[in-house]
Amino acid sequence: MTEKAPSGPRSVAIVGTYSSGKTALLESLLFATGAISRKGTIKEGNTVGDASAEARSRGMSVEVSTATTTYLDEVFTFLDCPGSVEFLHETYAALVGVDAAVVVCDNEIDRAAALYPLFRFLDEHQIPYLIFVNKMDRASGSARDVLEALQAISKRPLVLRQVPIRKGEAVSGYIDLVHERAYSYSDNGASSLIQIPEEMQTEEQDARGEMLEALADFDDSLLEKLLEDVVPPKEEIYQTLHKDFSEGLVVPVLFGAAERENGVRRLLKALRHDVPGPEMTLERVGLDASGPPLAQVLKTYVSPHSGRLSLVRVWRGPLKDGATLSGVRVGSVNTMLGSQLGKVQSAEAGMVVALGRMEGVKTGDMLSGDGAVAVPEPLRFQPPHAVYAMAVATEKRADEVKLSDALGKIVEEDPSLFWEQNHGTHQVLLWGQGEIHLLVALDRLRNKYNLPLVTDRPKVPYKETIRKPVSVHGRHKKQSGGHGQFGDVHLDIRPLGRGEGFVFEDTIVGGVVPRQYIPAVETGVKDYMKKGPLGFPVVDVGVTLTSGSYHTVDSSEMAFQTAGRIAMSEGMPQCNPVLLEPIFKVDVHVPNEYTPQVQRLLSGRRGQILGFGARDGWDGWDSVSANLPQAELHDLIIELRSLSRGVGTYDFSFDHLQELSGRLADDVVSAAAAAQ
Repeated sequence: MTEKAPSGPRSVAIVGTYSSGKTALLESLLFATGAISRKGTIKEGNTVGDASAEARSRGMSVEVSTATTTYLDEVFTFLDCPGSVEFLHETYAALVGVDAAVVVCDNEIDRAAALYPLFRFLDEHQIPYLIFVNKMDRASGSARDVLEALQAISKRPLVLRQVPIRKGEAVSGYIDLVHERAYSYSDNGASSLIQIPEEMQTEEQDARGEMLEALADFDDSLLEKLLEDVVPPKEEIYQTLHKDFSEGLVVPVLFGAAERENGVRRLLKALRHDVPGPEMTLERVGLDASGPPLAQVLKTYVSPHSGRLSLVRVWRGPLKDGATLSGVRVGSVNTMLGSQLGKVQSAEAGMVVALGRMEGVKTGDMLSGDGAVAVPEPLRFQPPHAVYAMAVATEKRADEVKLSDALGKIVEEDPSLFWEQNHGTHQVLLWGQGEIHLLVALDRLRNKYNLPLVTDRPKVPYKETIRKPVSVHGRHKKQSGGHGQFGDVHLDIRPLGRGEGFVFEDTIVGGVVPRQYIPAVETGVKDYMKKGPLGFPVVDVGVTLTSGSYHTVDSSEMAFQTAGRIAMSEGMPQCNPVLLEPIFKVDVHVPNEYTPQVQRLLSGRRGQILGFGARDGWDGWDSVSANLPQAELHDLIIELRSLSRGVGTYDFSFDHLQELSGRLADDVVSAAAAAQ
């Protein structure tokens, strides 16, 4: 390979599935480039990435970790992204701001399908990426099998850059297919050049031929040489690889074992040679290279001690300390090495840096030295819909005043969370992407804001209605010296159609109930309907005030309000009250091999299957539609992910209220009475 011309700073996301070894790869990359003098391990809790208390207590990435380093005089910023599906939104938010990505996967072919949503996101945003097949020191299957499993879910052609060399069951090195040299792995160091094993020469030639054919699909000159049996020069192969990778046409595949540094330096060389520079990435995302400084917020960190940090991709530079972006003064410019900050005076285009004290700036915002700027389509990302909720409350009553402020701050850090005061159940609900996601959020509230919370299952906002009409009389009469209280009403109570709500009318003639007291009767009726005979809010009921009487001295608005409430309390139990449960429209999305299991899952949760079909834009995926009681929705995501290897998800929205009777209804009413 000829010497590469220096490029500007570049940023690379390290992504992949849970436990694929991304954080270990980051450690080895930083060690190999001299950014750290000793590699940490997840077990010891001393890695550069996953530095937060929440990540270390679980031994997993829960947010983006950023590290800037230098390799052969070129600046690289690596963004180590979470692999758990519950934190995939963090990964997507970071990916829009990088020049390329390294997809880390292990060598177990049955886990390949879990990468499909990630591959699809990379394709939608035209982000160049390569694949690093990790943990090859424990490989049991063949590289060919891994490649086929990955190719089955990738729209882009995968191109083997290496062929692993095996000694028995162990992988001891690799053959580079471009310059046809073999290397032996050396733990925690650079690989050593060796002769290509004689028994692998045929395999190497076959694999090299397949690589060249894949590249020739996008290069007429290379195709002509292959058709004429002319061996292309190595420099031409490198140039074609670089061009095709930068344009997102092919996906190179490399192998290694990150914990032992096997293949890590070869990966660094590939990144240095092939990752496009800032100018080419600007062109890809549709931004002009000329103009004032421009940056996009990829992540927001809020600390009660050090304040607010906005992790930004610098699209146009230089971005200087003290500059004003979109009306906000930059408090500081910092490179990051995990949790360590390194203050710098300015940042060039292509860098990912942390800006201090950018108040009012949100994740996803585009910041410009020339005022407000619209976010181009390729850089837009909407957090996924929340699918799991917990009811939260403070352990100490005195902390209640802190709750809304603290919840607001963690939502700033993680826009895929949201919280609400549910008026139907009078609970504070925290919504997120799953149980672990919410538990991490609760840990942050405890660790950062000294706000321990207790949790509960969200209540279902049941309602009740009636099945038959009645006419009822309500009288309130009280005499205790001085002015008494007197109100007398006759009400007709009737059921309304589902969704019609509440209607109050009157047919009073002759002034038997003075006009000024009629609104008070309605108020009393409404007050009763907050909690009907079954213990739940009453809906879809019509009430007509037909008659009554009054006393010239003792009648009052309060007396008629009480009379209306009395009439309802006597009449409603006679109206054949019935419980109503909320029903949601649910669209479940899974690979089609799981469609039958999903249908059984929904039916087992009292769901009514409405149909299924191919999911738009998702090859090999189905969408199953059903009506599902809200009571069955709470932990659906947990079981769905369990049966679909973590990739299943769903959308939901309220559809209607439906009568619930029998033992289930009796249990709901009994539980509500016991809670009261």
